[in-house]
Amino acid sequence: MKTWLITGVAGGLGLAVAELALARGDRVIGTVRQESQRLAFAARHPDARGVLLDIAEHGAVRQVVEQVQAHWGAIDILLNNAGYAYEIPVEEAALAEVRRLFEVNVLGTLAVTQAVLPLMRARRAGHILTVSSVGGLVPLPGLGIYNGSKFALEGMFAALAREVAEFGVKVTLVEPGMMRTGWDGRSMLRGEQRLADYAAPFAAIRQARLARHGKQPGDPHKAALAILAAVDAPLAPAHLLLGRDALAYAQFRNDELAREFRLWSALSKSVHVE
Repeated sequence: MKTWLITGVAGGLGLAVAELALARGDRVIGTVRQESQRLAFAARHPDARGVLLDIAEHGAVRQVVEQVQAHWGAIDILLNNAGYAYEIPVEEAALAEVRRLFEVNVLGTLAVTQAVLPLMRARRAGHILTVSSVGGLVPLPGLGIYNGSKFALEGMFAALAREVAEFGVKVTLVEPGMMRTGWDGRSMLRGEQRLADYAAPFAAIRQARLARHGKQPGDPHKAALAILAAVDAPLAPAHLLLGRDALAYAQFRNDELAREFRLWSALSKSVHVE
C-alpha cells in the first residue's frame, strides 16, 4: 500500500487519480478548499481522507502536511494538482490577479513540496509529481500569465529532480493537453478584455476555447491511468506529456526552437571573448 497526498481532489484529474489509487488499495489523502467539497469527497470515497487546505495559505501548508504525516504516516507519493488558469492578453492582465495566480500555482505548489520533501529525503524514497501543462512548454496566446506560472514550475521541478535524485526521490512533471475536466470551466478565470487592438483575435481565441469545453480529446480517467503507470515504472519519466495534442504541440515547439537556434547561431556565438 502506498500513501498519496493529492492536492485538489474536488474534480478533474486529481479526483480521477485518487479514485484509481484507492481502487488498487492505496491510501489517499486529498485536499480541497471548501467543507462542502470535503464532505462530498468523503461521501463518495469513505476509504479516503479529505482535508481542508488552500495552498495559497502558505503558512497553513506545513502544519497540515505535518498533521497528515503524524496521523497517516509517511507520504510516498505527492501529486501537486491544485491550480487554475487565467485567460487574458498579457498587456491587460490585472496585477492583483497575476499575483493571486502565482501564489497558488507556483508558491502554493512549492510550499506543499517543501513540506513533504524532508521526510522523503530522510527515508531516501518518494515520488513527487507536479501537474504542469503542455502550456508550460508551449506559449499560447491569451494564456500568457497561466503559461508563465507553468513555465515557472517546469524550471523549478526540473532543477529539483537533479537535486534530489541522489536521495532516491523521483520527480515527474505531468504535462496534459486538452482534457475533459473543469480546467476551462470552473478552473478558468476569464479576465475582462477592454483594448480594441486585441478585441477581434482574442474574442476568436476565447470563443474557440468555450466551444471546446466538454469536447476536449483528453480523457481524465485514461490520463490518471498513465500517471499511475509512470508511478509504477522502474525509471520514472522526468516529463509525462498526456494526449496526442500535447505531444504534437511539444514536438512542434521543439522544432520551432531548433530552427530559430540554427538561424541565429552565428550571432549567438559572436559574443564570446576571443
